[in-house]
Amino acid sequence: MVTIYDIAAKANVSAMTVSRVINQPERVSEKTRQRVLKVMEEMQYVPNGMARSLVLQESKILFLLVTDIRNPFYTTVARGAEDAAAESGFRLLFGNSDESPDKESHYIETILKARVDGALIAPSGDASLPNLERLRKHKVPFVLLDRDVPGVDCDIVLGDSVSGARQLVGHLAQLGHRRIALVNGSLSVSSARYRQEGYREALKTHGLAYNEQYVLEAGFGLEHDPSAIEDWLKRLDPMPTAIVAGNNVLALHVIRLLNAAGFRVPEHVSVVCFDDFGPFAGADPFITVAAQQAYQFGYTGMRLLIERIHARGEERPRKRIVLPTALILRKSTAPPRA
Repeated sequence: MVTIYDIAAKANVSAMTVSRVINQPERVSEKTRQRVLKVMEEMQYVPNGMARSLVLQESKILFLLVTDIRNPFYTTVARGAEDAAAESGFRLLFGNSDESPDKESHYIETILKARVDGALIAPSGDASLPNLERLRKHKVPFVLLDRDVPGVDCDIVLGDSVSGARQLVGHLAQLGHRRIALVNGSLSVSSARYRQEGYREALKTHGLAYNEQYVLEAGFGLEHDPSAIEDWLKRLDPMPTAIVAGNNVLALHVIRLLNAAGFRVPEHVSVVCFDDFGPFAGADPFITVAAQQAYQFGYTGMRLLIERIHARGEERPRKRIVLPTALILRKSTAPPRA
């Protein structure tokens, strides 16, 4: 079988030059490129992916690690990431941490063993720091999605959670709601902290008092037991007239529990949330949402990662991209009952 080393010997160039002709032709002079291409044609050479990997130290494989692929937000993120990777000739491996730092750690081990070129990661939370430090120690380029981690300096794509929370609370306040509750993710997750910050700011803007009993710190993923939300709802007195959910999974839990307790949405309690429902949103749109640009999260994050890989060894400033949310009004909100 003809190898790039055979091509290099006959064309009187290095194996690296042959590899660049195949993978990065813009980095080779036109004269040299034509000479190498002519030899490749004469020897009927078919480019070999493994040879390319050995010479360029690139596998052309990237890794996407999210926290809950069952959430339509991350399903759409994955599609955007895959499209961006394919456009640049990369293949994509995938992992799902289920919001668990331990499970995330196992995937970090997989990333290191597979020798992928880089990773796009939605971290499980602040506890992800040791996992991300392992990647940095081994010089694996990575970009964060949706959540930042204190102590980690890297490229990142975030949604504007503070503004989104302000939009949701502002909409409810304008309808006349005065008792607005928040069911949020763990405050060890940056997006939950930003959403609580926006919630408090919006209450203040609309002259509403912050009440601790109306705020519950739960978990973002489907694997979390919703019984804590059920117990919380039973304790509330008086009952809030509106509830903001930190994401779409929490919103579904809240609506189901309200219905089971005899409360109708929005007749008795209005419910709003972060994140839309992906391809399912158009079937029977119901919940008012602060929609994030899920596809753009994945696509932009992957483009940042590929740029960082191609600039390996160069000193470039880190990029922090914040994507705006859009308030989409649907049937789950109404003015409070007298």
